[in-house]
Amino acid sequence: MKFVKTPQRHDSKVFAGDRLRRLRLSRGLSQAALAERLGISPSYLSQMEADLRPLTARLRRRAAERLGVPEGLFGEERDQRLADNLREACGDALFGKGTVSMEEARAAVRAAPEVADRFLTLYRAYRALSEQHQELHDRIAANGGSGEDFAVVPHFPYDDVGEWVQSRNNHFDRLDRAAEALAERLSPDGVITQDHLARHLRDRHGIAIAETPGLLAQGTVWRLQRREGQLLLAKEAAPASRLFWMAHVVALLDQRALVLAEIRAAGLASAGARALARIGLANYFAGALLMPYEPFLREAELLRYDIEQLQARFGASFEQVCHRLSTLQRPGRPGIPFFLVKTDIAGNVLKRSSATRFRFARFGGPCPLWNVYRAFTQPGRVLVQVARTPDGVAYLSIARTVGRGGGAYLSRPRNVAVVIGCEIDYAGRTVYATGLDLRDPGFHDPIGPGCRACERTDCRHRAVPPASQSIDVGSLERGVVPYRVRT
Repeated sequence: MKFVKTPQRHDSKVFAGDRLRRLRLSRGLSQAALAERLGISPSYLSQMEADLRPLTARLRRRAAERLGVPEGLFGEERDQRLADNLREACGDALFGKGTVSMEEARAAVRAAPEVADRFLTLYRAYRALSEQHQELHDRIAANGGSGEDFAVVPHFPYDDVGEWVQSRNNHFDRLDRAAEALAERLSPDGVITQDHLARHLRDRHGIAIAETPGLLAQGTVWRLQRREGQLLLAKEAAPASRLFWMAHVVALLDQRALVLAEIRAAGLASAGARALARIGLANYFAGALLMPYEPFLREAELLRYDIEQLQARFGASFEQVCHRLSTLQRPGRPGIPFFLVKTDIAGNVLKRSSATRFRFARFGGPCPLWNVYRAFTQPGRVLVQVARTPDGVAYLSIARTVGRGGGAYLSRPRNVAVVIGCEIDYAGRTVYATGLDLRDPGFHDPIGPGCRACERTDCRHRAVPPASQSIDVGSLERGVVPYRVRT
């Protein structure tokens, strides 16, 4: 078997002086006081705050610990993601002609990251209201012009929760460690079964498990009946799904205080966003309980991140393993940094997170060249792709459908797919790089963040022009697409 040797990823220079200074001031610390906590001189700290010196990886870790913030707050990935989103938003036709260069977007983020973040919050609200206005217009027109009974709903809480999870690199350390501690008490070998969780729910909460036929056909997968002391599970569901739902309920009952503390710290604005965050954190705890951090990471490294072997080892589904792999970013003991996307056959993105530089189309559709969409033509098959994004970064991408039946003949099965990926510097640590020529650019598929945000001018798969460029529709010739993008 041939293994691909890949270079180590070098720590790049990170300048985050403005962010470091604002954190220091918000905690009422003088330069001398923070310098002492970091083990450096006040003059060195002053130079870092003025962006005359970079924050090294060691100082980023120490500053995060001393100031009580995620280490990713100082990382280049966060600033790059913010700059990407800022540039994409500024390409909207709302702002007229002209473009914002990547250098300008990065400069804006470096100079005023909070202003950039708030601008994007405002732009997301504008986009949501525009979509709601158009939907309202269409519904009124379809209703013969009457405007009765049409209420405008506030912007989507999914966006707020998604941004929050992304800001945490999809890793919640306190929940992760609490789940790992419980898993060790329930099963020293790190493998949690339905019997383990059934005993825990019975002994601690007085709840019995009842596998109930017909629930899935009704559109319900589980129901907690506290008065009757029962947790009803859809009998038709896969064993891995039933196990995960039990772990989810354990999270809701055992970790209520910790979950609420995380939500309060997030500062989510709407009740809907807080409710979604509660579900998301319970799911996070469930995955961490069934696949506890240290045993799972050891097996992942040993099995070269073979998702199907990890499924068999931990009794989990393909999607559950992919999601867990994307959360392995414990400080001092990280796994491979992965991105994760879950999408339906129509291209609606249901879930996304990234511990990499991989850029999602924040305000537009995804790329049709991405292997996650080919997965729908080959259900159940694992597809591997080496793809290169417009910024020149190459990724190993692993995709597969994970849809399930509807529980009855007349039900409509849900067709969804997940894709997980990492930069090719890490690909050699995975089984999916076996036999691939990772370094040959001709082997890389040129994907983008979605047509409206993608600036590739030679793509024959383009559906719409890029938002930030003008087009030329010639009358004497025509290309594969009916216009050319002016550069």
